[in-house]
Amino acid sequence: MKSSRQVAILEIISNQAVETQEELAEELGKRGFRVTQATVSRDIKEMKLIKSQSAGGTYRYALADNADSSINERLIRMFSDTVLSITSAYNQIILKTISASANIAAEAIDNMHWPEILGTIAGDNTILLIVRTIEEVPGVQERLAAMMHR
Repeated sequence: MKSSRQVAILEIISNQAVETQEELAEELGKRGFRVTQATVSRDIKEMKLIKSQSAGGTYRYALADNADSSINERLIRMFSDTVLSITSAYNQIILKTISASANIAAEAIDNMHWPEILGTIAGDNTILLIVRTIEEVPGVQERLAAMMHR
């Protein structure tokens, strides 16, 4: 439950400006998560979210610098908690995730900056990953499988 709630938090703050914990709790409620302000506060602290200033001068929740290794570790943990299967065809890898978790798993992949991966496209529970060449697919699949089993 906590992992899927935190995935929802990342999706919410990625797609809209959320200025307060109360707004975040309300958005979570719209997605079926009944949470208290204290739970939201703990999630914000654990996820190391920060308030950053937008171009309009208001503040909103955001991820700290993605280069921060603790954030990357958290993304990898969330990847391993949400990815269910990995298959491939030609230079494409398809990952199936639990519902509403594809975005966070794709974010983890994107933050790896693997040169073989040209890009990811995430739906609700499916990620399409494009690999540079067919020959590189098995190596990428092996590394993704290793991330799944952390």
